[in-house]
Amino acid sequence: MGVHECPAWLWLLLSLLSLPLGLPVPGAPPRLICDSRVLERYLLEAKEAENVTMGCSESCSLNENITVPDTKVNFYAWKRMEVGQQAVEVWQGLALLSEAVLRGQAVLANSSQPFEPLQLHVDKAISGLRSITTLLRALGAQQEAISLPDAASAAPLRTITADTFCKLFRVYSNFLRGKLKLYTGEACRRGDR
Repeated sequence: MGVHECPAWLWLLLSLLSLPLGLPVPGAPPRLICDSRVLERYLLEAKEAENVTMGCSESCSLNENITVPDTKVNFYAWKRMEVGQQAVEVWQGLALLSEAVLRGQAVLANSSQPFEPLQLHVDKAISGLRSITTLLRALGAQQEAISLPDAASAAPLRTITADTFCKLFRVYSNFLRGKLKLYTGEACRRGDR
């Protein structure tokens, strides 16, 4: 690899590291994530990836435990949470999911016989997470998370581990369907007022 060549996963990681800057995203429509069809597209991709990996065995093993966000939601506690606290949970979850999917991509790259459909779904997940991150930044979700007075002292994100691609994609799907959908629904309603 030359001095100026950099693997795609490294660029994604570097772009995720720049998230705390809170810079506006040029060209991104600010309320696009509020269109339910947009989030639904990513949900369908995640569910499709989960379904594809349900039937495969050894070729879908991660060969290690990868930390992912716990997707369980206590709806009573979530509704009582400040929107900024919800934003912190969503940002932390997205960052952890992105790391996990990138780790999965590295596992596939080091595999002697990668399962072709799996590579396609991992690539789609990376692209989807990147797009969701961009859409949330345009919505101003990152600013809400940063402006929370005690964001640094927020409760640590609850995590679990995934040892298969199926479990990884199930967590991805559940995260989008759960915390992300709840958060964007509330943030979009607040923006309509």
